[in-house]
Amino acid sequence: MDVLGGFWTSVLAFLVVLTVLVFVHELGHYLVARRNGVRIEVFSIGFGPELFGFNDRAGTRWKFSALPLGGYVKMFGDADPASTPGAHLTAMSADERAVSFHHKRLGQRAAVVAAGPIANFVFSIVVLAVLFATAGQSFTPADVGGVQPGSAAERAGLQPGDLILSIDGAGIQRFEEIRQIVSIKPGETLRMEVEREGRVVTLDATPDAREMTDRLGNTHRVGQLGITRGSVDMKRHDPVTAVWQAGREVMGMITGTFTALGQMVEGSRGTEELGGPLRIAQMSGEVAQSGWYPLVWFMTFLSVNLGLINLFPVPMLDGGHLLFYGIEALRGRPLGARAQEYGFRIGLALVLTLMVFATWNDLVQLRVVDFFRGLVS
Repeated sequence: MDVLGGFWTSVLAFLVVLTVLVFVHELGHYLVARRNGVRIEVFSIGFGPELFGFNDRAGTRWKFSALPLGGYVKMFGDADPASTPGAHLTAMSADERAVSFHHKRLGQRAAVVAAGPIANFVFSIVVLAVLFATAGQSFTPADVGGVQPGSAAERAGLQPGDLILSIDGAGIQRFEEIRQIVSIKPGETLRMEVEREGRVVTLDATPDAREMTDRLGNTHRVGQLGITRGSVDMKRHDPVTAVWQAGREVMGMITGTFTALGQMVEGSRGTEELGGPLRIAQMSGEVAQSGWYPLVWFMTFLSVNLGLINLFPVPMLDGGHLLFYGIEALRGRPLGARAQEYGFRIGLALVLTLMVFATWNDLVQLRVVDFFRGLVS
């Protein structure tokens, strides 16, 4: 019974989180498109057959579809949800061209496409700012409470009472920020500035690499300095400070994501950490059971990553469209229909390959593969 309860909690939390993030992303496209005079034909949460929906006064069909793993805004002139130019563009009347996405100026089209990822970033900042102004932000002064014997911190010369001011040029305000930076850089030398007895001291520390297993059973390679902190406090901020701190958190998420991806490319971090929808669903359920605060935080983290992924220069994604628009700006004319078609096919293959790879990682991490191996062995 507990297993079933946990399963349905994961499914419900996953659907709620994903629906909110997809709605925010597509709403960004929708609002900027309408602002630029584009007619919107469909606003869909999910793909595939429609489950239910309605038409608004502007003629847009708002609907929920059967496969809740994304969404799309279909604009007038699009041949499909990926905004591939339709074959009927040249036969449009003047009135139709006035509301067609593909007949808008280059800057307008780029603004519509970029609005989706930007909406995800703005959503994360706004939600975190409200969170920090109401419930508060986890805040611990960035001073060293203790140094573990034989640790990276001891080898670097850190001492109890040191106040860490910056790491690799990034200013430090909270102990939590130290952990965020150090954990994603195991074995990398970090330049640290600390305040000690009224003077600034520069130290080089190389975090020890540790294999850590989280409560979901996933193994991660993380960096550790070996320092302890004082008690954790929740600090409420005024609105301006809350927005500033929310922006810093979002920038930290972006930096951490790019650092992790770079480490995967160079081979210092395993690609098994790439998770797909199954692991996101599992994590959503686990986080939801921990309380509303971590669930909201998790939602903002996913929103930032959704925005980043969509900005990758891969056809089929927003970043791919922006890449095509950049080429159009350089050439003075759009790419040919055949070149765009081949680009979208390659993009679709890349996206599907990544989804299959991430889903395989999910099945391995969730022990599903081991289960079926046991059945046939």
